[in-house]
Formats: sequence, C-alpha cells, structure tokens
Amino acid sequence: MSWSFELDEVQRAKLANIKLAVFDVDGILTNGQLLFLPDGQEVKQFNTLDGLGIKLLQQAGIETAIITGRRSPQVELRAKALGITYLQQGREDKLTALQELWQRSGHDAEVTAYIGDDLPDLAAIRAAAFGACVPNGHPLVQQKADWVSSRRGGEGAGREFCELILDAQGKLAPLLESYYG
Repeated sequence: MSWSFELDEVQRAKLANIKLAVFDVDGILTNGQLLFLPDGQEVKQFNTLDGLGIKLLQQAGIETAIITGRRSPQVELRAKALGITYLQQGREDKLTALQELWQRSGHDAEVTAYIGDDLPDLAAIRAAAFGACVPNGHPLVQQKADWVSSRRGGEGAGREFCELILDAQGKLAPLLESYYG
C-alpha cells in the first residue's frame, strides 16, 4: 500500500494498543439528521463504507461498540448486522456508559478509541486513550479530540476512523491486500 495516515508519534502511540473502538451514532454513523415518517417512525440512513470499516476492525481482532443517546430499532438492526459486540442505547451520559462498558468487556481506557461529534461525547472522548471527532462536530469537541476525520459524519467518517486505527497498528495494508484479487 502506498499511502498511510499522517499521524504524529503521540497519536500513533495512543492507537498502537487499541482493542476496543466505540462509535456514537447520530453525527458519526449517520449524518445526524433526524427523519420522521408521517406515523412518527424514525428513519436512519447508514453509510456502507462505515460498515466495512467496522468489519475490518473485527477481522483484526478489535472489538466494536456503539454508545448512543437515542433509542432506535434501526440502530439495533445495524449493530446486529455488523456483529457489533456491545450496544448501549438511550445513554445521555456517555462517560458513565463507557465506564460500564469497560467493566462488562474487561477493557479499559488504555485500549479504547472513541469517536463522537457533540458535547455529550466530550467526556468519553477525553477518557479514552484516543478520542476522535468529525469536521462537522462541535468546535469544542474537535478541539479536545486527538484527531478529526476529513470525512463528515454519515459520509464515511466511521470508515476513516477504523482505517486510522488499523494503519497505526500496521494491520491495514494486509487487510486491504485481500481485496486486490
């Protein structure tokens, strides 16, 4: 592979031991818009780029989780379809949810990367070993994150986050080579 992410040594060191990648949903795996049908049913649109990125993480032995402030059957279906290990919905306090996830999973802050976009994600982003945001996220969250993706939420930012972790661990190139045919 002829390209890789431009990271400084501190960022690479933080990503080297990541074993758990945690995703917010609205604004990360979706574009953050809330769409409702006339009957009140919520509709969410996910990007397939993110889905393959999550599967690549899993192939590399990195567990995946979702922590989201809203509850949605669509998120449950998407998490199940992707084989996401941990799903926590309806969690406004993302840090508490993350700490509970660590207790359940046996992981801790040192091996966790978290990507979110708004103020409820900020404490979790700061608590994880590596915190990420999107360019359309809240400016304070961007400022406090270790890294800001080039892609917007719902437009492949999740995939970029996945590939960033894999690249820093030297696992991306071998995974991509399996697609060369």
